[in-house]
Amino acid sequence: MPARPSSRMPSCLRQLGDTSGPVPPEMVADLRSHLTAVPDPRSRRGIRHPWTALLTAAAAAVLAGAASITAIGEWVADAPQRVLALLGFRPDPLTGLIRPPHATTIRLVLAAADGDALDRAIGGFLQERRTSGPGRRVIAVDGKTLRGSRTARPPP
Repeated sequence: MPARPSSRMPSCLRQLGDTSGPVPPEMVADLRSHLTAVPDPRSRRGIRHPWTALLTAAAAAVLAGAASITAIGEWVADAPQRVLALLGFRPDPLTGLIRPPHATTIRLVLAAADGDALDRAIGGFLQERRTSGPGRRVIAVDGKTLRGSRTARPPP
């Protein structure tokens, strides 16, 4: 089943994995490499999607503005095949297409994930991003950086 095109996909989704800018690929912090440290509690039987790919997809959706499990599921369902591959999902050997996970799968994964290990993995990613380098963008996780940015006047 091919990915559904969507006009509501956030523009930041197109930038995922894009290293054609001024940042060399070896300097880019890879969230996926940090999430490999989060243990997979699932039994080996019946696993369709890689654990790290599911966690990375959920994190990417939240970074793109998804605020609920449903929104995360919609974001992943609307992601192009190229982005799903960058997140770590495997294509079907017969069709060559990547079938995105259902929102229920993502909900179950997030419920089963070790919260402390997930916190350490994301903290390590943010710590790596904190070190400055030429052309690097700063990640603001508290939202205060954007306060008042939509108006011409600064907030009172």
